[in-house]
Amino acid sequence: MYCSKWFPTLSRTANGRLSHLLLSTDVHHDHFEPMATSWAGSLGSPNARPPAVHLSEKLHAFALYKESSQVRSLVAIYFSSHTPLSFAMKSLIAVSLVLVSGAAARTFTVYNACPFTIWPAMFTDLNVAPNVPAFTTGWEAKAWTKVSFTVPDNWKAGRIWGRRNCNFATNPGPNSCLTGGCNGGLQCNPRTGTGVPPATVAEWTLEGAGNQDWYDVSLVDGYNLPMRISNNKGCPVAECAVDLGPNCPAPLKGPYDSTGFPVGCKSACSANLDGNPGNSRNCCSGSFSTPATCPASGVAHYSYFKNNCPRSYAYAYDESSGTALWTCPSSSKADYTLTFCP
Repeated sequence: MYCSKWFPTLSRTANGRLSHLLLSTDVHHDHFEPMATSWAGSLGSPNARPPAVHLSEKLHAFALYKESSQVRSLVAIYFSSHTPLSFAMKSLIAVSLVLVSGAAARTFTVYNACPFTIWPAMFTDLNVAPNVPAFTTGWEAKAWTKVSFTVPDNWKAGRIWGRRNCNFATNPGPNSCLTGGCNGGLQCNPRTGTGVPPATVAEWTLEGAGNQDWYDVSLVDGYNLPMRISNNKGCPVAECAVDLGPNCPAPLKGPYDSTGFPVGCKSACSANLDGNPGNSRNCCSGSFSTPATCPASGVAHYSYFKNNCPRSYAYAYDESSGTALWTCPSSSKADYTLTFCP
C-alpha cells in the first residue's frame, strides 16, 4: 500500500488515490531489433516487431527504435567491415521509417549524480492512459551516469524514483531493494510495480489541464534520495535537494543500511503513526479525505518535510502551499531532466 496525491487531470480511484505511471527502457541483447524493411507488411498489428538482426563480421548495424502508442519510428545506420561493397554501401546509410504519425515526443534524461549506484524505476498507470515511454521500467545507474529516452507528448500519471541497496539475484520481489523496491525485480511490473515506500518520487502529467505540463517531487510516499526536476524551457524547478535521512524524526527514520546509516525517512502515513490508515489524518483517508478535512496542520511531521524541501509535494493536499505542484506550458514542448543527488 502506498500513499499518493491527486494530479488535477488524472483519474482518481475509488479510495481517492491517484494512479501513477512508470517509465521504461530496454537496452540490452547482442542483436538489435527491429531492422527489416519487410516489416511494412505487419504494420496493422500494434505490437508487431520486425525480425531481429544479429551482428556479424560482415555487417555492423546500429538501430534506434522509438515507440509510443501513437508513434513508431526506426532509424538504422549500416556500415561495412570486411566485405567489398559499392561506394554507396561503403558510405553510411541512414534509413528512417516513420510508421505511424501522431503525438510527438519529449526527451527525458535521468542523471545519477550520487556517488553510489542506484536503480531508477519508472511506472505508468495504464488505467489512466495507455501511452508509455519507450524505455525499460527499471535499470542500474552507476554513479555519475545518465540515460536519455523519449516519452509521448501526452504521457499521463508518470512517476520515476530511485531504489537503493538492491540485490535482484537472491530476492527478485519488492523486497529486493532496501528502499523503493517493486514487483518484478530490476524491471518493475508495468501494472503493479508502483514502488514500496519510503521513496522520493518524481511525477509528471504532460498536456494536462489548461494545456500545461504538471510535475512535482513527491514526499507523500516518504523519502529515500534527493532529487530535482529541471527543464530546458525555463519553467520552475521542483526538488528535494536535502538528505532527509540523518535528521528524520525518530518514529519515521529508516530503514538502515549495513553500516547503520538511515537511507530513508517514512511519511507519517506509511509509518502508520495513528494505527488506522483507512481513516487517517496522516493519510488523508476515510473521514479525512478532502482538503478541508485534511489540512497540513493535522499531518504529523509535515513541517520537517516541507521546511527542508519547500519546493516538494509534502502531503496529499499540498497544493495549498503554492510550492508543491509546478507547471510548464505544453506548447513549449519542454524536455525534462531528473537528477538524483543534485
